[in-house]
Amino acid sequence: MTGLFHSYQLGDLNLPNRVVMAPMTRVRAAAGGLATPSMATYYAQRATAGLIVSEGVQPSLIGQSNPGTPGLHTDEQVAAWRQVTSAVHTNGGRIFAQIMHGGRVSHPDTTGMQPVGPSAVPAVGDVFTPTGPQPAPVPRALETAEVGEHALAYANAARRAVDAGFDGVELHGANGYLISQFLSSDANLRTDVYGGSVANRIRFAVEAVSATVQAVGGARTGIRLSPGGGFWGVTETDALELNTALLAELARLEVAYVHLEATVDEEVLLGLRRAWPGTLIMNPVFPMGPKQTGPAEADHWLALGADLIGFGRAFIANPDLVERLRSRLPIAPVDDATYYQGGDAGYLTYPAYQYTA
Repeated sequence: MTGLFHSYQLGDLNLPNRVVMAPMTRVRAAAGGLATPSMATYYAQRATAGLIVSEGVQPSLIGQSNPGTPGLHTDEQVAAWRQVTSAVHTNGGRIFAQIMHGGRVSHPDTTGMQPVGPSAVPAVGDVFTPTGPQPAPVPRALETAEVGEHALAYANAARRAVDAGFDGVELHGANGYLISQFLSSDANLRTDVYGGSVANRIRFAVEAVSATVQAVGGARTGIRLSPGGGFWGVTETDALELNTALLAELARLEVAYVHLEATVDEEVLLGLRRAWPGTLIMNPVFPMGPKQTGPAEADHWLALGADLIGFGRAFIANPDLVERLRSRLPIAPVDDATYYQGGDAGYLTYPAYQYTA
């Protein structure tokens, strides 16, 4: 049986193991959305992963969801990211940038602009702002003629990512952000070519991915999806039909991988595995739930046909997670109070496993 420590060929990249560090928001960027030396250290510490997928990176100012997140839409941001990619590569790693357009999950206090979305329907819950959580505002519904420019924003950020030294990009099509909003049956109430039918609701995702593939190549392009996930009030009432249709289009575009979250029952996920002919990264446990992915969950999904396994929170407190998994060492618990607090505490202060005589 394929094991977690067997190598894997992902496009032009030879991954030494099948452990993927999943994207996780850590809000440690400097003013102007700039990556920092601490971010370079953080990712370099975890470079033993077969593949690192960075935290979500906004492709435009209006695409920024949270304060303190990094961008890939200015020359200064590209230059700042080079210290991160260089540090990861120096430590023998590989890293994709996750491109994340927040859409309606944003606030004018963060960007200075009214958020946009497929329809004038606010997200459910409070969004982060520079002064603390505030109710999600009503977004401005995008005009048909301007939807394309937001799809192109992913491609433009992908070009900048490659220029910054990333090995590729992952489009964030999950967790209630812009692509997910267009896929949704309740955040998307449009009556034009981007709304209504399954074929119309997947159109924005396909256009964003297609533009990115044209910009940097399919081997450098992946996408993350959360089938049926209810993040920020987004729902998909037809998760299997919708995502199967989307996967058929992604297969035609020959993207590097699809990254699925366990946001729907296993039967649906297995149906999507059967529908997807390419590389599958599987996140085996529900995001933000009480359970963390461990060896048992990884082995379970490798046996079910996943090619690579995404580990999220376990990587926060365990910079040496790959070695801990390989040697079956204890996985240190994470302090969730430090997820978004800023600074190096709870970011660079988790040690590697301490062996005792």
